[in-house]
Amino acid sequence: MAGLLFVVAAPSGAGKTTLVRRLLAKTPEIALSVSTTTRPPRAGEMEGRDYHFVSAPEFLARRDAGEFLEWAKVHDNFYGTSKRWIEEKQARGEDVLLEIDWQGAAQVRRFFPEAVGIFILPPSQKILAERLFSRGTDSDEVIRRRLAAAEEEIRHAAEFDYAIINADLEMALADFSAIVKAARLTVARQRARYPELFV
Repeated sequence: MAGLLFVVAAPSGAGKTTLVRRLLAKTPEIALSVSTTTRPPRAGEMEGRDYHFVSAPEFLARRDAGEFLEWAKVHDNFYGTSKRWIEEKQARGEDVLLEIDWQGAAQVRRFFPEAVGIFILPPSQKILAERLFSRGTDSDEVIRRRLAAAEEEIRHAAEFDYAIINADLEMALADFSAIVKAARLTVARQRARYPELFV
């Protein structure tokens, strides 16, 4: 039985990365797909753990060779997901989580229509702005662009299966965990695991 594919998207500052890290800490059997990006590393980020950092020419060469399941240009940087890595994990029955943007999610759904789409929303635009400014990782100009982009990104939430409002981290994490558990307990998946129980 092929592993599940969870696709998680959110506007910048909604808490997606924090929620994903917390979920994976308590659900280690889910493999996180590490994206390739042309964005420079932020403080504390590590090659191979957070992203695979490459130059724009290298990224475009890989894209043109068909190596990416999905790719997108976001805030002047390219991001992509390795097609081969996802296929190998799923073939072994392992669940995989993709932390990507809505554009990438739309591309993934074309290849994997059964993927479980999860969109994370901030409780308000005001709180989103506060989170982005408090990070201290981007210039004011970059943050303003991210806030302007957030409205467009949120318009695509309806394309996903589930929406989590991240007003309280623990509650949002509980919602996230519940979605994962429910996806693993569908009749189709349980029948595949325990055929002897279904007559």
